[in-house]
Amino acid sequence: MAASNPGKMANLTRILFIGDIIGRPGRFAVRSLMPSLLSRFKPDVVIANGENSAGGFGITPEIYHELLSLDVDVITSGNHIWDKKEMAGHIAGAPMLLRPANYPPDAPGKGSIIFECPSGVKVGVISLCGRVFMEALDCPFRKGLENVERLKEETPVIFVDMHAEATSEKMAMGWYLAGKVSAVIGSHTHVQTSDERILDGHTAYITDAGMTGPTDSVIGVEKGLIIKRFLTQVPVRFEVAEEGVEFQGVFIEVDSESGRAVKIKRIKEGVG
Repeated sequence: MAASNPGKMANLTRILFIGDIIGRPGRFAVRSLMPSLLSRFKPDVVIANGENSAGGFGITPEIYHELLSLDVDVITSGNHIWDKKEMAGHIAGAPMLLRPANYPPDAPGKGSIIFECPSGVKVGVISLCGRVFMEALDCPFRKGLENVERLKEETPVIFVDMHAEATSEKMAMGWYLAGKVSAVIGSHTHVQTSDERILDGHTAYITDAGMTGPTDSVIGVEKGLIIKRFLTQVPVRFEVAEEGVEFQGVFIEVDSESGRAVKIKRIKEGVG
């Protein structure tokens, strides 16, 4: 747990973020542990990265609705958002699903949203995708700040999912937006880091929130298949592993009036 000195707070907005949900095992972890997590943390909003929730690659309209039925409020994504081709035609009808905001402007869907909590507090959510070792997209820094400035017209509470390969790019985004947003949370690499902290006394940060899925694997995929690929350099069909299922993510508390994070806590819990 990392925290600054919160002083006396008028009220707090509680955010639960679920690290990359991997296929059926990841959805099982959410289904199994969500009641307990909701009871313990009492989040005002639940955000999940769902871009690997369909067989480890992409998301389908059916799984989008399944995650919403499991008390997920907003779904962020990343470079696998279009892996299931049907989503390009369905994302307009999935208002709580975000594609990265730095995709080209003609791409379907949207990259940010204002979610109104039952308390009436509004939470801005932005999905961004990095460019280092990934596809060439618009600049996530410039596009991210553009979205932040727009959302700040409605709320000081802003959450950013920075979906990126390079730790340096995620750290740079954390410092770039420090003091401007409530949280910059890294995703994509599926390995939970232990560097959670609050930057500049304002912005909750972690390089990677981890993955919700099978940990007896290589980042969610059957380990034997990945080892074979490394040994032979012959393409193989990746399959989601089944064992060692965990729920990973972070819990954040934010001063609702200033948007300043006062606590970030890592979550890493086994299923079964």
